[in-house]
Amino acid sequence: MTIKAGDEFPQVQLKYIPFNATNPDACLSPQVLDTKKDFAGKKVVVVGVPGAFTPTCSAQHLPAYVAKADEIKAKGIDLIVFTSSNDFFVLSAWGNSAGVEDKIIMAGDANGDLGRATGLSVDFSKFGLGSQRLTRFAVVIDDGKVEHLFTEPDPSDVTVTSADNILSVL
Repeated sequence: MTIKAGDEFPQVQLKYIPFNATNPDACLSPQVLDTKKDFAGKKVVVVGVPGAFTPTCSAQHLPAYVAKADEIKAKGIDLIVFTSSNDFFVLSAWGNSAGVEDKIIMAGDANGDLGRATGLSVDFSKFGLGSQRLTRFAVVIDDGKVEHLFTEPDPSDVTVTSADNILSVL
């Protein structure tokens, strides 16, 4: 079953490599992002994408969030989290290549825990990308509750999950 507005956001643990301003290419130890503990008392935007370094995700989706991260946070968002069905090292490299710095947490869902817990996974095996990928979504969470959830009917589109659309509902 897919989560919806008003639901509690499920507890999962994602991993990420924190940004290191003095050495952006440093491969630090991964940190755990616990959606129950780390989202408590905060307003959070989580953006799920099918894969790091994929054309639509890299050319359209992530760059807009990087460009508008300060504007999104100015509207009361404490954390912006980008996640995909890749591991945390890949997400870290993708974030570094896109100039994310510390504006967005780039967290991996390599085991598919978030996709299963939210019902926001899709089978992309026909594209050679595996049977358990995150679909393209954006969710606004307020103190653990889903406030807004947007999913793209066409995963190659970034209309309803765009940074501009998120800004319009904040």
